[in-house]
Parts: sequence; C-alpha cells; structure tokens
Amino acid sequence: MPKKIVIVGGGSGGMMVANRLARQLPDEIKRNEVEITLLSNTEKHIYQPGYLFIAFNEQQPEHFIRKQERIAHRLVNLVYDDVQIIDPGTNRVHGDKSTYSYDYLVIATGSHPDMNSIPGLSEGADNFYTLEGAEKLRDKLADFQEGKILITIDVPHKCPAAPLEITLMLDDYFRKKGVRDQVEIKYTYPIGRIHSLQPVADWGLPEFEKRNIDYETFFNLEEVDSKKKVAITMDGEEHSYDILISIPAHTGAKAVIDSGLGDEDGFIPTDRYNLKMEGSDDVYVVGDATNLPISKAGSTAHYQAETLVHNLISRVKGRPETARYSGKVACFLENSLEDASMITFDYQHPPKPATTSDMLHWFKSVYNELYWLNARGIL
Repeated sequence: MPKKIVIVGGGSGGMMVANRLARQLPDEIKRNEVEITLLSNTEKHIYQPGYLFIAFNEQQPEHFIRKQERIAHRLVNLVYDDVQIIDPGTNRVHGDKSTYSYDYLVIATGSHPDMNSIPGLSEGADNFYTLEGAEKLRDKLADFQEGKILITIDVPHKCPAAPLEITLMLDDYFRKKGVRDQVEIKYTYPIGRIHSLQPVADWGLPEFEKRNIDYETFFNLEEVDSKKKVAITMDGEEHSYDILISIPAHTGAKAVIDSGLGDEDGFIPTDRYNLKMEGSDDVYVVGDATNLPISKAGSTAHYQAETLVHNLISRVKGRPETARYSGKVACFLENSLEDASMITFDYQHPPKPATTSDMLHWFKSVYNELYWLNARGIL
C-alpha cells in the first residue's frame, strides 16, 4: 500500500507543497510507494496579491487566474471536493463527494475575510481582498472625482502591508488623475501606530505626512451605517465617508472551525519550527491556516513549504525530520503606482524596509509573472 499524503487546500501553500513533493518523489509515485492527493474546492487558482493591481485597473482579472489542472503536476491526484470535516482521530478527511484516508495530512486551507464581522460592513464597505471586491472598487475609483475615502482595518488579516500600500497608491492614482486636491484620504489603524510592525510604521508615516494623507490610530470599527455613509467606532465617534475601503477581520476555514481544530479565530495551533499541528505527529499546517505570530502572506507559505516538503520527503524515505522553519517572510511595499520598498524578516530578525525605488516596483511586477513557476514547484 502506498503512503498516502493528502493536502487540503489548492491555494498557494497547498499547490506548492503538492507540486514540490511530486517533483522530488517521481520514482516513488510511479512505483506506487507514495500517493499525493490535492483537494481543492475550486477549479480556479487565483494569485491574490493581484487584487491590488486589479483595483487600480493596472491589470485585468484574468491575468491573475489559471485553471488548477494547468498548475498541478501530472503526478498529483487533483480532486475537486469541498472538505467538510477533518478528523485526525481516524486519519480521514470528509468531503462532499468522498472520504479520504491519509498517512500524512497537510492543511493549507488559508484565511478568509469576514465581511459580516461588523454590522453593516458588507452593505457599506468596499474591499480589495476578494476578486469581486477588487473589480467593484476599480469601477468606483475610476468614476471618483471628489470626496472622502476612509480606510479601516481589523485584525487578524492577511497581506499585512496591503492596507498601507493601497493608501499610498490611492494618493498617486488621484494625483495622476489631477484631482488629488479634491480627494481626502484617511487611513486608520486599531493600535497606537499605523502598522503592527514598528519599522513598517516608521517607513510609512513620513510618506503620509509628506503627501497630506490623514491618519488616525486606536481606530476600532464597531458599526457601519451604509445609508448615512457613516463608520462608527467603539468609542461612539462617527466618521463620514464617500467610499469606505475596509480590511475585515479574517478567520480560518469553515472546515477547520467545524472540525474543532482551530483557535478562537479558526487558525490551527502549530509548532513554529516543524509546522506540525500541536498534539499531532502526522498533521502539518502551512500558510495562513496556522496561528503562528508572523505575517499571513504568500511568501510565508513559500518558505514554510520548503521546510515541510523537506521533512515529509525525509519521513517517507525513513530519514529524520531535521528542517526547521525560521519564520522567514518577504514582502514588497508598494509606495505608489511606480515605486516600492521591500522587507524581509524572521523569528530572530526584525524587518528593515529597503530604500524605495522604481527597481523594486519592477521586481514586484516581475514576480507577479514568476509566481506561476513558484506555484508549480519550479522556482
């Protein structure tokens, strides 16, 4: 009987793990010693950082979408099924269509914006964290000539730099349209600085002040009145808007929550070094699905996949699991529509934003194309 590796989730983390395993275990798979099954609840693979560029009409939506079967390695058993329950007690995953037994399980179910987390949010706010939201926001921004744009942020959320990026890009967008003087941009953040990472806050604050971007900290949204176009905070203050761009709190996947595997937000308690679900020796977690105190970002999934795949291959071949995830993350910080900064950091080293340049913006644009090689396990 083959060793069965089941991967739940066909996003960046799950696809990278599946393809890297297939590329490094071809002989074992062909000899029926290993079987890799990737469970996806959608036939589309979307490069989610592209949403930011869709919102400004810099790229068309289809540019960031591929069919899953075009990306999955031919030795990966790609199955479309909506997982309902994950049962580590019986080593089974229950989907709508079938039940899947495993020897080793990788949970890569991601994080998901909850537009119903605050009363009135889904009716009154726009977002760029979904494809539909980015397209709707694109059309609104194209027609917007004057008024107030309010950006609100709840935690936890993925792509931690994205709220800063869209704020700085909005400034540039309206300057290029020649209407920046008629557009008020206000950015808010729920703690006492404009980003959770102090070096990133220190990088962004001078840009806000130089460009006349208003900001308010300790801003915690409690309710949205879509008819009056008012955002109401926990302290009762009302803030008017013409466009409300909200980054809602994210949760873990419903299957994780329904299976009782997640914390209060639905994220799985995970060992920060070996990426195993706490209390389990045969369940691994990758990407946004973990509860690790690091950024929920595509690069996080990439670096975690390297560790996880190394250890799974060692395990299949009877070797010790020695790879350790260092907490490494790398993120671009778009400063406008034409230049950017970049940060890298890990458990031991804090981020230090690089000098902003058009070259880094170009590197980001290049990676937007190279991502597909990464997802295929080539890069």
